[in-house]
Amino acid sequence: MSTDFTARIIGMVVIGIAGTYWGATLGAGIQDVSSSWYATVMGLVGALVGLILTPYITTRPARAARALFRRIEATTLLAGLMGLVVGLLISALLAFPMSLLPSPLGQVFPFVGVVIFGYLGVALFVMRQRDIFSIFRDRLPFRGSHADAGNGDSGSNTILMDTSVIIDGRILDIARTGFLNGVLLIPRFVLNELQYIADSADGLRRQRGRRGMEILSQLQKEPGIPVQISDVDVEGTREVDDKLVILARQMKCPVLTNDYNLNRVAELQGVVVLNINELANSVKAVLLPGESLKVNVIQEGREHGQGVGYLDDGTMVVIEDGVDYLRKEINVTVTKVLQTAAGRMIFARPEDNAA
Repeated sequence: MSTDFTARIIGMVVIGIAGTYWGATLGAGIQDVSSSWYATVMGLVGALVGLILTPYITTRPARAARALFRRIEATTLLAGLMGLVVGLLISALLAFPMSLLPSPLGQVFPFVGVVIFGYLGVALFVMRQRDIFSIFRDRLPFRGSHADAGNGDSGSNTILMDTSVIIDGRILDIARTGFLNGVLLIPRFVLNELQYIADSADGLRRQRGRRGMEILSQLQKEPGIPVQISDVDVEGTREVDDKLVILARQMKCPVLTNDYNLNRVAELQGVVVLNINELANSVKAVLLPGESLKVNVIQEGREHGQGVGYLDDGTMVVIEDGVDYLRKEINVTVTKVLQTAAGRMIFARPEDNAA
């Protein structure tokens, strides 16, 4: 807001002075009217125009351009700049032969060549940026572990963390196992959201936020888990999920989360997602029909005669005719395994009835 106000004042002064000078010049050529009257009127009109229109032609376009450049990946900007330079060089080489053409073609074609070849250079290099950079990367004499640290793939060693995965708490046990190879990066806006949840008036949200703070503190104390809090921010949006997706695209790194909506949005935009819920479902024990297991029947099922129990990993086991074994631990035989969006569900019958 202060930038717009400053631009308005400067524009009012500059355009007002220009209007005064133009009004005095215009009034000097008219004998019936005083030039000072023209200068005063045009100066006031210029000041009013400058006060109103200056932000729309200065600060606001500049702010929109900054937001656009922040959303564009650095490699795309570099490829576009390289394409522009190549296009201008080609147009410069062709400018002299085209200038020898008969008038007016000799005056028009060099300018048209600059526009066309500049555009073609930018478009071509942006479309083929991966191939172009891979050619240069493969020809580097020090290509290897040090080269990887300097190219765009270095983001693969960084993992962006979402607020939900910090509150969940399982990230601490997963990180201790060493399966996460890279730096766990927590942007400042994620930390601010976590603090906002911890200060919530709702008791449950406050408890979840404080749990997330404790998990983050324990992660930082673990010697084998590199954790980094970054002040990097994304302009142009206020939503934390949108900022995470844009930042992940810019850094070319995955997002660690267990938020279903963020998972889908990120995948649609080409961002790699590490979902803890999917990981938990993947590491559950694989059971096939006909295998036996021991389960404690703790409640009745939805259908008549069914009993329900749970394995140690939380997998639900629906037992046919299991209502007769409530609060008992029995051996059952798996009859069917059903994979749903919520997880894995096992159907079984007591071994006494399996025959």
